[in-house]
Amino acid sequence: SAMSEAFNASNLQVGIWALEAERIACGRARIGMDTDHKSIPNELGLLNKSVHMNKGCYRGQETVAKVFNLGHPPRRLVLLHLDGSSVDLPEHGDPITFEGKEVGFVGSVARHHELGPIALAVIKRTTPADAVLMADGVAANQEILVPIE
Repeated sequence: SAMSEAFNASNLQVGIWALEAERIACGRARIGMDTDHKSIPNELGLLNKSVHMNKGCYRGQETVAKVFNLGHPPRRLVLLHLDGSSVDLPEHGDPITFEGKEVGFVGSVARHHELGPIALAVIKRTTPADAVLMADGVAANQEILVPIE
């Protein structure tokens, strides 16, 4: 994985802020921070990594299978590249808006050493890929982590 390459290969010791920024940059959702009570693995890009479609039983299995077989998840995880011209950053739980309408929420936020201010967010699947989003007054471009179609 990208995180393994970044840290294990170099044998670096890093602080929790650097580790958190790298996790966000790699697009890895943290359960409880980048999710809410409605989240399903399909929205977070976890389907290929954490869910076996033909094995075992688990809570929500029917919902996950239905979305997998019949269509697309209603929301998707994105990496936000935030406008760095202000010292203020959005906070966890702040609404994400597009053209004045709420389309999602902010999850984890960090300042990355190369990418600058970044965040993970869960937004509606129908939000255009080239949309400039607003997160608590901060403009943000999205990097698609979970395919729209």
